[in-house]
Amino acid sequence: MQTEKTFTTIAKNPLKTREDLISALEQLTDPLRPLYSRGGARLAIGGTGASYPAATAEMEGFSRVLWGLVPLLMGGGESGLWDTVLDGIRHGTDPAHEEYWGVVQDYDQRLVEMAVFGFALAAIPEQIWSPLTQKEQEQLYSWLNQINSHPCYDCNWLFFNVLVNVGFRRVGRPYDAEQLENNLKRMDDFYLGDGWYSDGINGHSDYYVPFAIHYYALLYAKLMEQEDPERSQVFKERARLFATELLGWFAPDGSALPYGRSLSYRFAQSAFWSALVYAGVEVFPVGVVKGLVLRNLRWWFSQPIFDAGGVLTIGYTYPNLVMAENYNAPGSPYWALKTFLPLALSAEHPFWKEEELPLPDIPAVIVQKPAHLVIVREPASGHVAAFNSGHLYTNEHTHTSAKYEKFVYSTGFGFSVPRSEWGLSQGAFDSMLALSESGDNLYRVRRRNMESRIVDNVLHSVWKPWTNVEVRTWIVAGLPWHIRIHRIETGRPLDAAEGGFALGQEVGVEQQIGLTTAAVSTAWGISGVKGLIGYEKAELIWPNANTNLLHPRTVLPTLTTFLESGIHWLASAVYGDPSGDSCGGIIEQSPESILKVTFDKDIIKVFTSSEAEVIIKRE
Repeated sequence: MQTEKTFTTIAKNPLKTREDLISALEQLTDPLRPLYSRGGARLAIGGTGASYPAATAEMEGFSRVLWGLVPLLMGGGESGLWDTVLDGIRHGTDPAHEEYWGVVQDYDQRLVEMAVFGFALAAIPEQIWSPLTQKEQEQLYSWLNQINSHPCYDCNWLFFNVLVNVGFRRVGRPYDAEQLENNLKRMDDFYLGDGWYSDGINGHSDYYVPFAIHYYALLYAKLMEQEDPERSQVFKERARLFATELLGWFAPDGSALPYGRSLSYRFAQSAFWSALVYAGVEVFPVGVVKGLVLRNLRWWFSQPIFDAGGVLTIGYTYPNLVMAENYNAPGSPYWALKTFLPLALSAEHPFWKEEELPLPDIPAVIVQKPAHLVIVREPASGHVAAFNSGHLYTNEHTHTSAKYEKFVYSTGFGFSVPRSEWGLSQGAFDSMLALSESGDNLYRVRRRNMESRIVDNVLHSVWKPWTNVEVRTWIVAGLPWHIRIHRIETGRPLDAAEGGFALGQEVGVEQQIGLTTAAVSTAWGISGVKGLIGYEKAELIWPNANTNLLHPRTVLPTLTTFLESGIHWLASAVYGDPSGDSCGGIIEQSPESILKVTFDKDIIKVFTSSEAEVIIKRE
């Protein structure tokens, strides 16, 4: 891969032009060259484990690099890695070779990794299919065709089969037309309206909507727009609707909301925008889409996400196994290369010719009911927060409560995951109400809800951490203040802890602590809590290291109280401003007035962002 410009580190790459993006891909993949196996079929990136064997993890690493290389070749570029890739395909699909990728099982991780091969067969058959001998072609076909004999999980995984069969169709090999059609129809069952999907029936609506379901649907729409024009148009229209929704997740500085699982895929956050322009879907001026992609990449490349050799690590803004998924192997983060799809566009495409544009005007409050979220934006600081009414279903992925059931997620403060189960420091319960049976120091939080509703900027949920404990929660969303209200009916004595935003800290911590107020400021902003009803004490919790996604070390303002068996009401105001420099005077503010909340003896009255009245009876 040859470019006119080289950069000593990817952080110094200006990411302005097509040549810059090619250089960025080179900077990401060059450190991998010495890590390929002798036969080229495996990429041994690191020593940590995942839920599947090391050999599968090394095959995964090999395949995920292709998400960047295939678009490069589609756009007429060249890669010095491509000969290694072809050798890897020859050996990885040869049952007689020591690096054979093997016979797959039902729900196998290798089924995931087949998708990019299907995309490549459909998009660049001259580079990936034609160079192979007839025997090698047959071996590649036979290995990939295993996907038609093994089930995939009933979620975004169904698209892996779709892409492989589209690839078979393009190179003139037999394909499973019935399975292809069934999987595409199943996607309609996941569609919720307004551009939103769930990742399977009763699944979450997280980044798997943009960087998986919509991404693959847009690949299909482009590759099959002549053969399947009606469905291609449906996929494009759904993406057009979704674009206006996803826009609200991005901050002016290029960062995006950290929310949900698989966040180690990092800059895959902006892959949807790359697929949107690749498929020719026009929603915003192309300069806006260009800005979304390139600002997000610049933001990510300014973070310490690489090891000393320039290899991507598992984590979010820094290497971090605490927040990782059970399926995160050392090569998994290279799924982020899906965002490099604009390299498939020629140098004459408007994406490269038009000037990069900033974000368009976005409403200050956006209700996204399919995702159970209310997005609030604070123009002065650029802060974006997603308030969460909670979900009626859950799953067994790692840290599900932390990744899907916190009251709010933030571009400025991220969120935290528990390090262990003992106490408030190990639990790192930011943006949550944590409850413990009195004195045992083991806390439970919201994981699944019996009810979940949104009215403008007021979110309501009902959840039961124990069979004889019911919590009714109302969140009045806003920035920099928001208000939380809980009605707790408990059949057992409880210790309660209400966590604010976790604030990054290293040196220079300013703090103001009162009986039921706590505020703290550092170089990364201001976080504070204020007890309104029912809390007995405010304190600063110093969570275990590496629990927060954005900062290795944090401080967490928290309100605590003891609850006897019976009915209790708790209310608090929570402050967060990542651009603030001093916590002085914060506690003296009146968040009730700002958010139009009135606390009376028998009722709590809220006027929403659209001036609707919400009455909460204190009974």
